[in-house]
Amino acid sequence: MGQWWQENIIEPGKLPLLLCFAAFIVTFLSTRLITRLIRAGIGPFRNNVSSSGVHVHHAVPGILLLILGTIMALRGPDSPWIEIAGVLSGIGISLILDEFALILHLQDVYWSNEGRISVEMIGLATAVFGFVLLGFSPLGVDELSVDDVELRLTLTTAAVLHFVLLVVCVLKGKYRSALVGCFVSPVAWWAAFRLARPGSRWGQRYRGRKLERAKRREAKFQAKWDPRWRWLSDAIAGAPSRPDPPPEPDPDHDQAPAAVPPPASGPAS
Repeated sequence: MGQWWQENIIEPGKLPLLLCFAAFIVTFLSTRLITRLIRAGIGPFRNNVSSSGVHVHHAVPGILLLILGTIMALRGPDSPWIEIAGVLSGIGISLILDEFALILHLQDVYWSNEGRISVEMIGLATAVFGFVLLGFSPLGVDELSVDDVELRLTLTTAAVLHFVLLVVCVLKGKYRSALVGCFVSPVAWWAAFRLARPGSRWGQRYRGRKLERAKRREAKFQAKWDPRWRWLSDAIAGAPSRPDPPPEPDPDHDQAPAAVPPPASGPAS
């Protein structure tokens, strides 16, 4: 175990990233647990939200911790500063992404249906962390023989091709397939060669029968998989309990022009 830890974590310099990932996961789970207890009025957190004064969302300390972690990391790779920077950055990233929907909409949509995008962003960040941590280093960290160079260049080519297919999945609007495909490569390959979603950038080129096929397939997919994704999201982060807020009017476009009063009629001559 000690040799594996040395060769796969310490030698490639992945310890700060591993600490960042661990802090990210622990912070997300703790934050969601506390917010669900607040919503349910259970435990010592039930009275910490008031209707008056300024409510500081947890994205605010997240931004401060991320800034502090970034500055500390830029200070230099010396231990233990780089490890501390990883922990602070992981906590900050988690707190910010947990309220990503609020930042995106500039409204408190935490417990509405629009707030689900925060959970999706957490899942995407988790996939990125896992892909970097569990993924291989094609060029390695040791001296290479000729055979090793050929093998690792082949693996590098396969990795680049796989990344291109992930980009194709994103362009086709298949974000979840791209997310799963980071770990299970056949999913990305399968999704990249199938029809795109009609509303995606790739799908905007479809016309006629191909567009109709894409719409039918999209409706069938949504009916089958959306309830399952919603159940998983609710199990992790809690089910929405508030309606989505109405969009705020744009003062430059949505405001009706002021009524012009009719001219006053003078006395009859």
